[in-house]
Amino acid sequence: MTGRSRLFGGLALAVMLPATGANAAQELTLDMAETMADACYARAVEAGWLPVNITILDDGGNLKYFRRMDDAFIGSIQISQLKAKTSAMLPFSTRFVGDEIAYKDPAKPHGIQHVPGVVVFPGGLPIKLADGTPIGSIGISGATADQDEECAQAAIDAIADALQ
Repeated sequence: MTGRSRLFGGLALAVMLPATGANAAQELTLDMAETMADACYARAVEAGWLPVNITILDDGGNLKYFRRMDDAFIGSIQISQLKAKTSAMLPFSTRFVGDEIAYKDPAKPHGIQHVPGVVVFPGGLPIKLADGTPIGSIGISGATADQDEECAQAAIDAIADALQ
């Protein structure tokens, strides 16, 4: 085996190995997603809000976890998914996208709110490590937009220690 072959073989092996150590801690796990969904569910029930749909995506915008509370509106399933997707793509809160990007300056041309799948009202939040690195996103829909956002924040707060 030549030096070049060993180098490429080693690189290929390194790419195929699962993340361990520090890298593994920076991944949104299923346990973290379940903890988040439990916290949002508890907040909605405790506050007496309408039932919500909870969508949690990984850092690539792929579905990690979904939960629909009993009697949550069917139509808000897709809205929760789009809120999470918006916060995964940008990564900002959907409130920020609406308030600061889409509608802040009426003199500027607008457009982001017309991009298919982009949501510009509250309920979607990025999930970020303490250093600001995004590792996923959450979208909540079914209650009021402000309640959806509060529920999403309760979910993120529930895993605050893991985000350090």
